[in-house]
Amino acid sequence: MNTYKALDKQEYTLDEYSLVPIRMQDRYDIMQWRNEQIYHLRQAEPLTKEKQDWYFENVVAKLFEQEKPNQILFSFLRDEKCIGYGGLVHINWIDQHAEISFIMDSALEEANFLINWSVYLELIKQVAFDSMRFHKIYTYAFDLRPHLYVVLEKANFKKEAVLNEHCFFNGHFERVVIHSFLNNRLHLELASLSDDVITYNWASDPKVRAFSLNQSKIKFESHKHWFASKLADKNCLYFIAKNGRSSVGSFRIDIDEDGVGLISYLLGSAHHSKGLGTRLLEQGVQKAREHSAIRTIKGQVLKYNEPSLKVFRKLGFKEESVSEDLFEYKLNVG
Repeated sequence: MNTYKALDKQEYTLDEYSLVPIRMQDRYDIMQWRNEQIYHLRQAEPLTKEKQDWYFENVVAKLFEQEKPNQILFSFLRDEKCIGYGGLVHINWIDQHAEISFIMDSALEEANFLINWSVYLELIKQVAFDSMRFHKIYTYAFDLRPHLYVVLEKANFKKEAVLNEHCFFNGHFERVVIHSFLNNRLHLELASLSDDVITYNWASDPKVRAFSLNQSKIKFESHKHWFASKLADKNCLYFIAKNGRSSVGSFRIDIDEDGVGLISYLLGSAHHSKGLGTRLLEQGVQKAREHSAIRTIKGQVLKYNEPSLKVFRKLGFKEESVSEDLFEYKLNVG
């Protein structure tokens, strides 16, 4: 099987379905499907075996060797049989977005359109967001198949634009409809010294500091020294929360000799009220579970910090009132 340098994972699965790097053996099936469905594709004329061979040998083969190819193509399999193909095309590595491309076996269009498109969209999200950490994916479609829009909207794609008379095809201009999906897959990465500025900006933001246990003002030099010491401390795990490739907050665990991890997390004020707090704490709990030295985690929250109180309660932490204005939350993870 060919492998893409641009991806950290090559196969993406959901039940009996999978995406694998596009296979040479599927090229003539793909050619047939494209020719049968040329009415909705940006394809000027029917493909021939000679043209398809040339394309696979001179274009597709090179994609596997490139660090940042302009397209990444897959065979779409069900129980190891190819029933479609697609991928991410017109990839913009700077702005972190790409167009979705997909067609299926023409014989499956009528009876299996909904299930095949739905599964494919979930798999291509794994590629774009879990492996590539992209910000956005979108579809760009001639306005010929309104049943496709139903599938996209069920998958939480939003209609972003309608471009009237935008493409000249078959002797007349076609309208184009664009649907898009923004990355909402939060993940944690280990912090580095270069994160000292952004963590300082978050910590010193009045909207964030209002919910901090220590509300006194901090200076950058003090924060920089403290931050470096935390990164050097073997009993401290310090993560930056990323939404796609954007840094949105932080999560820290300070571990004592009894295996208790004191957790502290925050979101930049620009990312408040977006439902990210629950996902951030969920990711932090998972990091704690993966660490052999941690048996219990706890967090302390001011009683007027309603958003954080709701997050801890939602995730099953045991609540205890430790003072007039402070709750403590505990969860066994070891």
